[in-house]
Amino acid sequence: MPSPFDLSGKQALVTGSSRGLGYAMAKALAEAGASVVLNARDNVALGAAAADLSATGASVNAVAFDVTSRDSINEAVTYIEDQLGPIDILVNNAGMQFRSSLEAFPPEKFDQVIATNVTSVFNVSQPVARHMIARGAGKIINTCSLMSELARPSIAPYAASKAAVANLTRGMAVDWARHGLNVNGIAPGYFATELNEALLKDDKFNAWIETRTPMGRWGQPEELGGAVVFLASEAARFVNGHILYVDGAFTATV
Repeated sequence: MPSPFDLSGKQALVTGSSRGLGYAMAKALAEAGASVVLNARDNVALGAAAADLSATGASVNAVAFDVTSRDSINEAVTYIEDQLGPIDILVNNAGMQFRSSLEAFPPEKFDQVIATNVTSVFNVSQPVARHMIARGAGKIINTCSLMSELARPSIAPYAASKAAVANLTRGMAVDWARHGLNVNGIAPGYFATELNEALLKDDKFNAWIETRTPMGRWGQPEELGGAVVFLASEAARFVNGHILYVDGAFTATV
């Protein structure tokens, strides 16, 4: 009997995957047998990530496009579908953060956060979903956050964006489940990535994370692997519209 977690023969597109959590999820999908299309805007970083992942024996392609540009997305999706093969799994992971007190938050940065974190999920998912709907199958996984449910000082627009992604995920599932698509979200807690390097070096904040998280530590990027493989696999075929928190029980305690 084949494993329900086996992704052999599937192709996954992971946006924002040249580093951090996106790269870790792409690596996990590749280890489960999927061929992977990495994405970022920075061609240099993208090429390095693709070379590193290829060195593990994975089947990897790299396609640079801007998730805030509909023209760039449509061109990339058409290229992947026509030249590399069907996108069976889409992981919308591209995102950004900008920290400022809300009363001083630059309006242009607010717009950028929303465009990068929320609008991009729609922009990428819609053309990919049209192909999936025609085939009657597909998996879409959106990267949500602890901040889909909670908030902290200085990141109100980010929290708003991630709350929107969570409910957009549910809406996609409601619209597209009848076409054979599964749409779910992964909500990471605090993970030790280079994007969080400043927080990791902040002794006070680091101590707070270790105290506030029941497991007593930061998550490691590879610990998202099981969640993304599960949601991308046949094991999750009746899981739809769900937000899976991977947070060391952070949201389970007060």
